[in-house]
Amino acid sequence: MRPTNLTAESADYVSAREELRQAEIELMRHRERVADLRRRLPPGPVVEDYAFEEGPAYLEAGDDPARTVRLSDLFTRPGRDLVVYHLMYGKKQTEPCPMCTMWCDGFNGVAHHLAQNVDFAVVAAAALPALRAHARSRRWTNLRLLSAGTGTFKYDLGSEDADGEQDSTVSVFSRDADGSVRHFYSVHPRLSDTIDERGIDLLSPVWHVLDVTRGGRGDWYAALKY
Repeated sequence: MRPTNLTAESADYVSAREELRQAEIELMRHRERVADLRRRLPPGPVVEDYAFEEGPAYLEAGDDPARTVRLSDLFTRPGRDLVVYHLMYGKKQTEPCPMCTMWCDGFNGVAHHLAQNVDFAVVAAAALPALRAHARSRRWTNLRLLSAGTGTFKYDLGSEDADGEQDSTVSVFSRDADGSVRHFYSVHPRLSDTIDERGIDLLSPVWHVLDVTRGGRGDWYAALKY
């Protein structure tokens, strides 16, 4: 099947486009194989029921809505997985990471879709007032925001080192019938010594829109303001 109905395409273009289409099909099938391998991971370890400080982003400055919630509290009902995005903000990361912010901008837009199947939260090492202020500046009205600055959650999950340097990470948890929480899967941007900042690309459409253009990604990098 031809990918378009344009009659002016050269024979060379048609041939190259068909080669690309076949490669795209194989890439899709390979992604499905990888996703199947991920789904078939054996049960992960039971983890500590970590404590976080939580409060909604959109409150008046004088309000103090902070409350303590546990990791197990983030599951809204049985049978659902919990996805946590580790936002690089807090401790050594004194300013919010622009790339993490771009990711969360996207998550905020699709949070109501995700909520049909999974629970989702954003965790940062920043103190809750700073995290909430950043969320207000980005108009994140749909994200569950948690501060883990006083606990070891981010360090234990590999998104923070002993010096307080932050890294972006995506972690997935499940909950047993007895309420115990298990770590299912985590992925970091750095997949190996030679693959940096590519490990969670599939979770943001920005890269994939750029990838379909002639210029590709180039040296573009997200910013807090343009």
